[in-house]
Amino acid sequence: MTLAEERLKELDNPSLAENERVLLRCRIAAEFTHAGQYEAAIEALGELWRGIGERPGVERLPPEVAAEVLLQCGALAGMLGGARNISGSQEWAKDLLTEAIRKFQSQGKYQRAAEAQCELGACYWRLGSHDDARLVMREALKPLTDADVEVRAKIHLRRTLVEISENRCYEALNILRDAEPVFESASDALKGRWHGQKGLVLDKLATAERNTELFDRAIIEYTASIYHCERARHERYCARTLNNLAMLFYEFGRYKEAHEHLDRAEFIFTRLKDPGNLAQVDETRVRVLIAQKRYREAERIIAGVVKTFDQGGEAVLLADALVLQGIVWARLGAVEQSIQILYRAVEVAEGVGALTGAGLAAVTLIEEHGAVRLSAPEVSKLYMRADRLLKGTQDAEDVARLRGCARVALRRLSGMQLHEKNFSFYGAVHELEAKLIEQALEEAGGSVVRAARLLGLKHQTFTSMLQSRHQKLLPKRTPRERRLRSIIKEPEG
Repeated sequence: MTLAEERLKELDNPSLAENERVLLRCRIAAEFTHAGQYEAAIEALGELWRGIGERPGVERLPPEVAAEVLLQCGALAGMLGGARNISGSQEWAKDLLTEAIRKFQSQGKYQRAAEAQCELGACYWRLGSHDDARLVMREALKPLTDADVEVRAKIHLRRTLVEISENRCYEALNILRDAEPVFESASDALKGRWHGQKGLVLDKLATAERNTELFDRAIIEYTASIYHCERARHERYCARTLNNLAMLFYEFGRYKEAHEHLDRAEFIFTRLKDPGNLAQVDETRVRVLIAQKRYREAERIIAGVVKTFDQGGEAVLLADALVLQGIVWARLGAVEQSIQILYRAVEVAEGVGALTGAGLAAVTLIEEHGAVRLSAPEVSKLYMRADRLLKGTQDAEDVARLRGCARVALRRLSGMQLHEKNFSFYGAVHELEAKLIEQALEEAGGSVVRAARLLGLKHQTFTSMLQSRHQKLLPKRTPRERRLRSIIKEPEG
C-alpha cells in the first residue's frame, strides 16, 4: 500500500476540520499525479473538482487553501489533458495555475508559488511555446533554497524537456549534470525521471553521432529509469521509457527489438486508457514501418495519430505526425497530398514557436520533393526558411540534412546538368520553361496577358502551356475578369 493510499483512509477521520480535509485531499492528489495515476488523483480530490472545463469551488476557502486546490487542479488538468489529448486543456490549466501563483505570492508562500510556476512552464512546453516555458521556469528557481529538493528537481526535469524539444542536447545534458546532487536525495519517481531524461539526451547524441558507446550508456540510463519508476509504481513513465528505448533501437536499425518494446508500451497505455501517449507509441511504430518500407501499414496508423493530436490541440506533436504522414504519402506516390501536408506541418510548428520542428518539416519537404516536383524558386525559398528556423540547433544530423538541402537548392537554381543521374534533354527544357514562365508571371503581377508579352508569346499559346505542361503555376496567375454583358439590346429587324 502506498503512502497516498494510506492517507485516503485518513479522510474518514471525523475529527478533521474542513480546511484540513481539503489540504489532505490536495496532498493525496499530488502524490497520485506525480506517480502518473491521474484517475486516482481526480478521485482523491472528490467534490473539490469535477474535471477539465470545470472551475474548482474555492470561493469560500481561505486564500492559502484555495491556492493549493487551484495548483493541484491546474497541474492535473495539464497532465491529464496532455495524456488524453483534450482540446483547450492547457489553456484551462494555465488559468488555474496563474491564479494559484498570485494567491501563493500574496500570502508569502514563494516555494509553493514556484511549484505552480513549474507546472505553468510545463503547460507552455506542451503548447510548443518554448521561450515562455524557459522564462517561467527560470523565474520559478529564483526563490528556492537547497532545502527545496523536490521542487528544484521537478523544475530541472521540465527545463531539460524544453531543450530536448529544440534538439539543444548539450544544454539539456549540462542541466542534468549540474542538477545531479539534487536528485541523489530525491524520491524514486524523480530519480526515475532523471535517469530517463539523461537516457533520452544520450540517445539523441548517440543517434546523431552514430556512437555505439553513447548507445550503450543510453540503454543503461533507460534501464535505471524503469527500475526506479517501477519502485515508485509510475506505470506511465515506464511505458514512455519503453517507447524511448524502441526509438533508440529503431535509429540503430534493430527493428525487431523496437517493435517488442512498442508492444509493451502499447499494452500499458491501452490498459491505462491513455490515448495521448498511445498515439506517441503509434508514431514511433510508424517510423519503424517506414524504415522497413511497410508504407501501407504506416499509412493506416499515422492517420489515427494525426487525428488524435489534431483533436487534442497538441500542435508540436501534430506537426511531427504530419511530417511522417507527408513522407508516407510521398513514398506511396500521392505527391500533391504529400506536399500540402508537409507545408501544413511547417505552418503548424512555426505558428506555436516550435522553430526546430518547423525547420525540420521544411527540410523534409525539400528532401522528398525538392529535386523534381517543386519549382527551383520554391526550393530556394524553402531552404532559406529552413536555414532561418534551424539557426539555433546543435544537432549534427539536423545540420547535415540542412546542408543536403542547400545542395539541392543550388542544383535547382543552376538548372539541370548534362551528367546528372536523371538528366534528360526534354526534362531540362521543361525545367527552364517553367522557370521563365514563373518569373514572367511574378514580374507581371499574375497577368497572363502581360506575362505572355514579356516572353514574346501569343496569349493563347501562353495559356495553353500553363494549362497543359505547367499546371503547378496556375495559382500564380490572377483570376480572369469576366466581361460584363451589355444591357443595351441590339435593334431587331
